[in-house]
Amino acid sequence: MSHTAAVLTISDKGFRGEREDTSGPAICRILEEHGWEVVHTALLPDDGAQIQAALIDCADERQVPLVLTTGGTGFSPRDVTPEATLAVVERETPGIPEAMRAESMRITPRGCLSRSAAGIRKRTLIVNLPGSEKAARENLLAVLGALEHGVEMLRSSGSADCASPVAKGTPPSLDRWLREAKAGPEAGKIGMYLSHNGVVRETARAAVRDGAHVRRVRGMRFSHDREKLEAAVQETGRREGIYYVRAWLGEGELAVGDDIMLVLVGGDIRPRVVDALQFLVGKLKSECVTEQELYE
Repeated sequence: MSHTAAVLTISDKGFRGEREDTSGPAICRILEEHGWEVVHTALLPDDGAQIQAALIDCADERQVPLVLTTGGTGFSPRDVTPEATLAVVERETPGIPEAMRAESMRITPRGCLSRSAAGIRKRTLIVNLPGSEKAARENLLAVLGALEHGVEMLRSSGSADCASPVAKGTPPSLDRWLREAKAGPEAGKIGMYLSHNGVVRETARAAVRDGAHVRRVRGMRFSHDREKLEAAVQETGRREGIYYVRAWLGEGELAVGDDIMLVLVGGDIRPRVVDALQFLVGKLKSECVTEQELYE
């Protein structure tokens, strides 16, 4: 599904022509690489009233599903983007900036100083990104998949259940993960990517491991602990030479052939990437999932 977006750069110096805006164009490139159409961009000063007016215009008049701002989220007295955003949104979405700050904290202890905010106005999702190009890219890539799902919920005629078993039929795109990795700040350090795709098989585990005579599998009840999944991904990302880690686990009652796991690891050299992939898959299988085979 294709969506449209607007990108607003907030910078006094950029507005006066004293500094080139690199963050806005970088955000636009990432969005376009992931299938979004950027229909509006603007460069604004650090002025609360002007920022509010631009956000209202994007949401109420242009009716853009996603508005991303970059800049004005720091500690300077002129950094008022979060305040302007919170003044116009009707519902806050605190999980988005929390996720971005968590990603930033993996890179620098100063990541906690970001004051980015996010929220919903009518059927538009507004998200603040940092002003530096590097931080803006890192923050956006950390949540872009979730933003797409959020926009789809906002634009749908009914409600969407994030925990519904429908997730079993919509695993993430490996191609999208690769595009994210190759557009990321650590891309130049990565010399190899390895992926793992686990699916439900019709041969029972006992038959494979022990040679036991067991009825053929018709499906599986599969669930996972999201906190342990995230912890396993973060632990893998801290291994030497590993610069990109993504993992997805299925949910619900699955049929033979359905995806139960998708993992992608990127790192500098093959031995480290192989070891990291094996480490992560092992952690996921032993600590994160609960599975029950269903027999014919």
